[in-house]
Amino acid sequence: MNTFAQQEKGIMGSDNWLNNWTEFKPNQEDYGEPTKILAGNITENTTLFKREVYLLLGNVFVTENDTLTIEPGTVIIGDYKTKASLTIAKGATIIADGSQTDPIIFTSNRSPKRAGDWGGLIILGEGTTNKFGNGSVSAYYTQQDDSTYKNSNFGGDNDADSSGILRYVRIEYSGRRLKDGGYHNGVHLAAVGSGTVIENVMVSHAQGNAFEVWGGDTVMSNMVSYKANCNDFEYNYGAKCHLNNSLAIRSPFVSSSSGSRCLQVLSYNKREQVDFSKPGSEVLATNLTFVNISNNLSNDIRMGLVSEAVYVGHNTSLNMSKTVLSGFNPAVILDNKISINQENLEKIQFSSMYFNLCKGNIFVENNSNNEDLENWYGNSAFFNVYSKGDNSETFIDIKNNRRPDYRLRINKIIASNKK
Repeated sequence: MNTFAQQEKGIMGSDNWLNNWTEFKPNQEDYGEPTKILAGNITENTTLFKREVYLLLGNVFVTENDTLTIEPGTVIIGDYKTKASLTIAKGATIIADGSQTDPIIFTSNRSPKRAGDWGGLIILGEGTTNKFGNGSVSAYYTQQDDSTYKNSNFGGDNDADSSGILRYVRIEYSGRRLKDGGYHNGVHLAAVGSGTVIENVMVSHAQGNAFEVWGGDTVMSNMVSYKANCNDFEYNYGAKCHLNNSLAIRSPFVSSSSGSRCLQVLSYNKREQVDFSKPGSEVLATNLTFVNISNNLSNDIRMGLVSEAVYVGHNTSLNMSKTVLSGFNPAVILDNKISINQENLEKIQFSSMYFNLCKGNIFVENNSNNEDLENWYGNSAFFNVYSKGDNSETFIDIKNNRRPDYRLRINKIIASNKK
């Protein structure tokens, strides 16, 4: 077995932390047949046990002041026919605390399994947003009544709020399509506070976004998004987040027609939805690895199958560092409503970055002249470097189907600040 020294960019770890708990071929896994049904509202403290396999039927809500505890190794199967989803209402708690050798698994009961088979996991908290008043995710549910509306509200004034623990969890084939043309997401966090533990969560084959965060104040570490159809990580409505040591793997052949990014930072979808006197979204992103897996990148770019890795919206702040972006077209796009001036460039920072195999680096939307941005971010003070290295040689072992290693080889870093 070969051992490679590792550069302090991209995902980190003395060992490959993807081992044991992740699964990059979930369609080959047999999780067994359901032995218990999970349906309706959970209105008392409830524990799900590893010895059972649970079938999630329809829209299931854990209601205010109640706690759902899920043992390590437990399997929850989202029902395809009833468009299952699990929502942790505001004031409720989830304790899904798996382990590296015994992760908690959410998956589909469809055969064969496909992206969008079931809804996903929604956690609603009491943190702040920049919306007028508090928000609701009621549009995500097909059958609505008074209980649904009550349990789908989010938002408040407590950014230290805790919705519990989400650790060593896999979510597969989620992202059911909604009536309005949108999608559920793998994990949707709305106004979730910093007291919530979110670590080692993998979303694979999501039809919607893998991770969607609206408002709140979250720390997310060791996240994995694998072949999502939409965005891997999306932040909106005044989200404050530190995204750390996380991975997104894209495929040119798995992407929505509107374009999909590894990271999208927005503060609103429609201006009339938000209060501009409140802070916009602020994301601190460190030690990320975003990779587009392609056997013929130049051809896939020519065919329009590859887009940018990062999109930065108006009235947002992004501080990204020690991150690897490999195989995109281009690496970063800034919303055309962002004026390129000192004030805005100080809110959008890229430092100690490794841009590899990207057709262009940082551009303003619909503007092919990026000379000012290249001069700014290409300054040696930012320690950004550029390369055209093959992915199989850039990363330690990405061709291992069972235990890939996306950490960067130290000998592939080229000390250059020129594109």
